[in-house]
Amino acid sequence: MTLPYWLDEPAPPVPDVRVERPDAVVVGGGITGCSCALALARAGLRVRLHEAREIGGGASGRNGGFALRGGAAPYDVTAASVGRDAAGWLWRETEGALDRIEAIAGDAFRRTGSLRLAADEEERVALQAEHDALRADGFEVEWVDELDPRVSRLFAGAILHPPDAAVHPGRLVRRLAVRAGEAGVEIRQRSRVESLADVEADHVVVATDGYPSGLLGRLEGLIVPTRGQMIATEPLAERLFDRPHYSRHGFDYWQQTPDGRILAGGFRDWSIDSEFTTVEELTPTIQGALERLVQELVGRPVEITHRWAGIFGLVLDFLPVVGRVPGEDRVWVAGGYSGHGNVLGFLCGELVADAVVGRPAPELELFDPARLLG
Repeated sequence: MTLPYWLDEPAPPVPDVRVERPDAVVVGGGITGCSCALALARAGLRVRLHEAREIGGGASGRNGGFALRGGAAPYDVTAASVGRDAAGWLWRETEGALDRIEAIAGDAFRRTGSLRLAADEEERVALQAEHDALRADGFEVEWVDELDPRVSRLFAGAILHPPDAAVHPGRLVRRLAVRAGEAGVEIRQRSRVESLADVEADHVVVATDGYPSGLLGRLEGLIVPTRGQMIATEPLAERLFDRPHYSRHGFDYWQQTPDGRILAGGFRDWSIDSEFTTVEELTPTIQGALERLVQELVGRPVEITHRWAGIFGLVLDFLPVVGRVPGEDRVWVAGGYSGHGNVLGFLCGELVADAVVGRPAPELELFDPARLLG
């Protein structure tokens, strides 16, 4: 029952490729690692990817299935911390990444938009500020006062982000891995890299997000491992939600899948200290809160068919960590998406690949890993 809903289907075989003396080794077979490996192979490098479990077995197959533009913090908050130009660049880049994901994902991607809900008047004011900032800088966004009756009694308004999507993350990552293999990447599943001394390559990209790798030197642990818990219900006959919903500043989130299931996650703040962990265990407090949320949304008790947990990487400034590891000439990192890894992870895999081959985006300084040591 702890198998994630997203991984509860057969995985397609990845191409059987062997690479002698790789130029680059990627550690981690999630959205970032597969995106990076594919980009490196397309740039002409010999690439090998190692995944300690199976493709998508970490956070990329254990999240809420949201494909959101932007960063982990709201647009206006990000603009206040890094400037409007940098925030605008990030939002535009993620909108472009959404388009590229859609081209790969097939039926694993639905361009639904997402609804960010206000749980109280304070959050409603915060939503209005983000809405106004996005509109002022030319981004598509809509204010929503007329909510579905199932949520209007619980929430005080919302904003709609039209470019966003619902995604089947396990299926997406597995398809991305197949593309990487077809491009010449050797993929070694159930293959853990224990030490940099075991890797003979000019470049090593660590793409494990919140899962400790032991490969990041002084950065190890500064991308904070954080647990997220989820549930999935039995298929429901009625269609209740057409798009991903999230509220309480992202602490609670849910969507309804094409087969009618409600998938819900969140309530990490109800037991915040226990959720800073690398252990993929379930806890009664959070699981009970998720069940009550779903029952309230549906209006009756429903059967829970899947329960699972995953580990993501939290960064205190809510910006990804992408670039060369300080003090390590050949080691690179891409991670720290603070729970927004489906799109950010795909984009940052591409960005770190560009940096490895000597074409770093000027804006990549925004994600400089060295800032964590300051």
